[in-house]
Amino acid sequence: MNGDVPGLRHDATVRHITDDERRARLAIRHALAPWGRVADPVAATRAMTVLHATEPPTVHLSVAARVDGVTVEDVERALYVERSLVKQLAMRRTLFVFPRDLLPAAWGAPGDRVAAQEHRKIAKDVEAAGVAAEGAAWLADVRGQLLQALRAAPEGLPAREVRAAVPALDRKVEVRPGSKWGGATQVAPRVLAWLGAAGDVVRGRNAGHWRLSRPSYTRMDTWLGEVPPALPEPDGYAELVRRWLWTFGPGTEADLVWWLGATKAAVRRALADLQAVQVSLDGGAVGWVLPGDDEPLDPADEPWAALLPVLDPTTMGWRDRDWYLDPLHTPYLFDSNGNGGTTAWWNGRIVGCWVQDEAGRVRVVPRQELPRDATRALEAEADRLTAWLDGVVISSVYSSLQMKSARLP
Repeated sequence: MNGDVPGLRHDATVRHITDDERRARLAIRHALAPWGRVADPVAATRAMTVLHATEPPTVHLSVAARVDGVTVEDVERALYVERSLVKQLAMRRTLFVFPRDLLPAAWGAPGDRVAAQEHRKIAKDVEAAGVAAEGAAWLADVRGQLLQALRAAPEGLPAREVRAAVPALDRKVEVRPGSKWGGATQVAPRVLAWLGAAGDVVRGRNAGHWRLSRPSYTRMDTWLGEVPPALPEPDGYAELVRRWLWTFGPGTEADLVWWLGATKAAVRRALADLQAVQVSLDGGAVGWVLPGDDEPLDPADEPWAALLPVLDPTTMGWRDRDWYLDPLHTPYLFDSNGNGGTTAWWNGRIVGCWVQDEAGRVRVVPRQELPRDATRALEAEADRLTAWLDGVVISSVYSSLQMKSARLP
């Protein structure tokens, strides 16, 4: 099964999906066009497969972009009361919000992969630091101590109390000695990340404002009440690829490998298991869609605008972005590690970013001259977002160059 194949012929045996059609799919599948918005936070998350949660406000703002009339309290209720949405460390060692029923796929596939990688690295560093002769045995011991401590604290423990409850975690170990990126780091966050990826521990209630990250760590079985078994790895990847194809398809093999943080072999097996359908894309690449999802889709008649937060899943859904982002704009809207800042969208293309002033007023900063109707529509979205934020100013460690320059006096 091939990935990108330059020069693929657009003949009758392979359906061709143009960039215009991909942008039309994006408007509908991602619930971004005003006529395509969905009913609640769970529906918004399902529409996107998962939401990025590296920065807490991204979750709320991604939902607000896709649900009319939603409130902060609605999002918090889904996360912390109903627990229909759950934070899980998974693909690319990134924190996401998952619909609850998708967790077994994460635990069995990308979460397990990340957990194994973290386990190896921590064990190696613990041994090198002289903390223990057998890093794996040390990790097994602190895991047991931590899970026991969390069982005695069903409401969860913040990070500082985790270290107090398990003194063995209240230490630093040297990472990459001699490297300019090396240094002494706390071991507790790394152990929590390992157990989070494995599905043993979950980020529970947030003690701070919704725009800040101050989680309490809780046992997954305490948080969910009943923990379903992890899916076998092939089934886990197949389910994640199935949902990704519905949200983001057509996409390339390279897109999937990047998004999942998986191997080509795992992606190819999942595509084969799903009997995914090959299509051709503008530029000559090979794309994939689910069986039956290759019917023609006309571009939307009505233009649409959207303002999305830092690391929104629409911005971060594909590795290859030329069909919705001018490559010349990438250095201004993404940081050097490929993290997307805030984005302004017009008819399925990123055309700029948005920033706030000290009073919380949202302002669109275009990268190019826009038609008058685009400017009006984006200004209307800026007014909508300003009203939703109600004076709350969002800061980010992933601010793009365009965001930073727009804030200069």
